[in-house]
Amino acid sequence: MAHFLYGVATNTGKGFFTAEDRQKFFLRGYPANVWMIGNNVDGAMWLAEKNGVEKTKTEAQALVTAEITAAQAEWDALSDEQKVIRNRPTDITLP
Repeated sequence: MAHFLYGVATNTGKGFFTAEDRQKFFLRGYPANVWMIGNNVDGAMWLAEKNGVEKTKTEAQALVTAEITAAQAEWDALSDEQKVIRNRPTDITLP
């Protein structure tokens, strides 16, 4: 059994996840509203309650990569003056 579930769920802001959620299962957010969730009943229920859609790791990685690639292209199009005040987004590899 895999240690993590991957899913997509829209972060609705305050209350989207709670300290209690974090105590019950591992949770980490990534670009494209991708979430890495501890693979247990509580984590699976949280994803379902958030109307999330489970993804394979490969599918989740493709979503994250697409968002990062778009952000990098946006950064590349900035003027040199604008590039000085913000860093170029870096690639992310899901664990």
